[in-house]
Amino acid sequence: MKRTVLKFGGTSVANIERIERVADIVAKRVEDEGGGFAVVVSAMSGETNKLVGYADEAAGGKLVGDQYDDEYDVVVASGEQVTSGLLALALRKRGHRARSWLGWQLAMRTDTAHGKARILGFDGDDFCNSVDGGEIAVIAGFQGVSPEGRISTLGRGGSDTSAVAAAAALQADVCDIYTDVDGVYTTDPRIVPKARRMEKISYEEMLELASLGAKVLQTRCVELGMNHNVPIRVRSSFVEDGDAFPGTLVCNEEEIVEKQVVSGIAYSRDEAKFTLLGLPDNPGVAGDLFQALSEAGVNVDMIVQADSKTLGKKNMVFTTADRDAELARQTIEKVRDKLEYDGLELNRNVAKVSVVGVGMRSHTGVATLMFKALSAKGINIAVISTSEIKISVLIEDAYTELAVRTLHTAYGLDTE
Repeated sequence: MKRTVLKFGGTSVANIERIERVADIVAKRVEDEGGGFAVVVSAMSGETNKLVGYADEAAGGKLVGDQYDDEYDVVVASGEQVTSGLLALALRKRGHRARSWLGWQLAMRTDTAHGKARILGFDGDDFCNSVDGGEIAVIAGFQGVSPEGRISTLGRGGSDTSAVAAAAALQADVCDIYTDVDGVYTTDPRIVPKARRMEKISYEEMLELASLGAKVLQTRCVELGMNHNVPIRVRSSFVEDGDAFPGTLVCNEEEIVEKQVVSGIAYSRDEAKFTLLGLPDNPGVAGDLFQALSEAGVNVDMIVQADSKTLGKKNMVFTTADRDAELARQTIEKVRDKLEYDGLELNRNVAKVSVVGVGMRSHTGVATLMFKALSAKGINIAVISTSEIKISVLIEDAYTELAVRTLHTAYGLDTE
């Protein structure tokens, strides 16, 4: 039996009018395609932020990290509960059998990390039987159940992750993520009008693009899809004729016949560059530095170490998210006596631009083309980071859009 999972984000269900629109989309697909359907919904746009504000106010201050607990999750998970019930009502009005399912009813098991729980498994036999019986399951995304039987929430991108988990549990043919864009583009169309929607993209490429700044899908849902071989399709809920806009399919690399050397250009302006001058050239110094940052909850991205002009010294350059820059600076200064560095420089006017493509594995000269194209436009590179299918450079923020446009043209992505 064919099984399909659909997911609708906050902007798609922002009010009753849009929920009615979603109900029309779901009803049409059920009537046209048949089979079993499950629909995962987010909270209405802006609702989760409002609920987080309520929780912070009731707790007497902004909750972060380990301060999230089971009662916090009870509050912030309620937005999805409302949306799931409203959509089920709208589908019943259209003559379809539908019911809402909450995380604990699905038995979507998670760990105990409230506010940022990870999915461990799925025990929803009743849910699977309901879908196979022709009932449309409307699932409250973003939530599961902890080992203690309490509501848990999955953190950023949680509803996308819920949808892929439900698709894996159902062994669904596809998981369609409906959002406010009609697919995954070669780069941001707001910067490059010639950016093209990709028909297909591999899991690995999508993971890289998502981690590098592309905001279409969250990395956790792509990872889950890759691990369980769930095809994920990105589609728009705002076009009148959805069949004319098939979206972008995220799938195994083997399913893509024509592989581009570079599939997409990503960028991130949420970057901060740290330069530690005159670190002792001794074993364990780098470990002490990055252990301190890790314990403070600071995630480090690009890292470059080079010789200093002073004998027996090294210079260390690394990047963090700009939102963590002040915390990182304070953390480094606290361990200055232990690290014995000579100076610390922080530059928050930087951006990361990356080229991504599975074709890099079998083609040479990809990096050379990138560096020469940027050089021709007078764009200086501060830091370089590479992986098997990605090259990232750190540049001055003011040149971000020029760099993206230049690279999009250089790799032939402007043309069909």
